[in-house]
Amino acid sequence: MKLSQFKFKLPESLVALEPSYHRDECRLMVIHRKSERIETTKKDENGEDMKDEEGKPVFLDFRNVLDYFDENDTFIFNDTQVFPARLYGTKEKTDAKIEVFLLRELNEELRLWDVLVEPARKIRIGNKLFFEEDGPMVAEVIDNTTSRGRTLRFLYDCPHDEFKKELFALGSAPLPRYIVDKRAATEEDMELFQTIYARNEGAVTAPSTGLHFSRELMKRMEIKGINFAYITLHCGLGNFDSIEVEDLTKHKMNSEQVIIKKEACDIVNKTKEEGHRVCVVGVSTARATETSVGTDGLLKEFDGWTNKFIFPPYEFGLSNAMIGNFYHPESTMMMTECSFGGYDLVYEAYRQAVSLEYKFGCFGDAMLILDD
Repeated sequence: MKLSQFKFKLPESLVALEPSYHRDECRLMVIHRKSERIETTKKDENGEDMKDEEGKPVFLDFRNVLDYFDENDTFIFNDTQVFPARLYGTKEKTDAKIEVFLLRELNEELRLWDVLVEPARKIRIGNKLFFEEDGPMVAEVIDNTTSRGRTLRFLYDCPHDEFKKELFALGSAPLPRYIVDKRAATEEDMELFQTIYARNEGAVTAPSTGLHFSRELMKRMEIKGINFAYITLHCGLGNFDSIEVEDLTKHKMNSEQVIIKKEACDIVNKTKEEGHRVCVVGVSTARATETSVGTDGLLKEFDGWTNKFIFPPYEFGLSNAMIGNFYHPESTMMMTECSFGGYDLVYEAYRQAVSLEYKFGCFGDAMLILDD
C-alpha cells in the first residue's frame, strides 16, 4: 500500500493533551472485522441506542471492553516501564539550552548513553553539557550517531545505582512531541504516562493503549476469569518517525528489544488450543507477538530485537482481537490497526471518530477490533 492512503484531516482540537480523569473512562469504539460493523454507542435491553436526558447518544466507554470477552479468554499486555528520558541542560561556555532525550544505556561502567539532542547543530564532539547549576551531573559528547543522535559519557563518579537515580531525578516524562510542544510535562505525568502493570524498565514512550487499564477494571477482568499474559517490548521512538517514502515496503523501522518468556507462551497457547479469544493490547504487543509466533500459530519464547513493520495486507498469526488507540495520520500504529481490522473498515472507523469528535493520540480514545 501507499503512504498517501493513510492520510486524513485531523483537527488539532481532537489531539488529547491530557488523559481521562479516570484511566478507564475514555470512549471505546468496537469494530467487528468479519461482519464489518462499527459500534459507538451503548444499547438498552431492547437493543436500541441509549440516549441521555438531553436525547444525545450514550457512547461506549473503555470499561465496556469487558462485555466482549468471556472466561478463559486471554489479554496480552506489554509490561515495559517508561523512564524519565527527557532532560534539559546547557552547553558549556555558551549556556545555550539543550534538550537531551535518553534512548538507552550503552555501557554501565563507562556511563555511556545513546541520546538525541536538540538543537543538534549546536552539539559537537568534545562539547560538555551541564544539567544542574553548580551540580555534579556533566556529560561529554564523544560521538555523532545520526543527524540528531549523539553518544554521551556522563562524568559522574559513584556507584551505578546512585548514578541512575540521580540522572533520572533530572528527567521528566517523555511525552510525545505533539504534547510537549503545547504544554510542559509535570511530575504527575510520570505516573500518568505509565501503565499500572509496568515492571521492566527500558521504554522511552509508553505502550499507550495499556494506559486505559485501571486496577478496578483489571480486577473485574480477573473475577470474570480472563487470563493475563505479560510480554516486554521496550518502546522506542520509531513509531513517531515520519515515513519518508510513498511505497511502504521501503520504510525501515528502528529496532526494539523484545522479551517473551515461557510463562506467557504457556498461557497464550493454552488459550488458543482451547479455542478461546486472544487479545493483544496495543500495537507494540502486536509487533512483539507477531515477531515470535510460529507457523503453527503458537507463541514462542523470544529474547532479541525486532524491527517488524506491519501494514496492509498482512495476515496475523496469533491474536483474534486487538485493542488500540486512535493515532495520527500516516502513522505506523494506524497502519497496524488497518492490517488487523481491514483497511477499508478501519479507515471508516477513523472517519467516524473524527466526525464524532473522539480524542486521538496516546491520551486519546480506544478501539477494540474483534474477529467476528
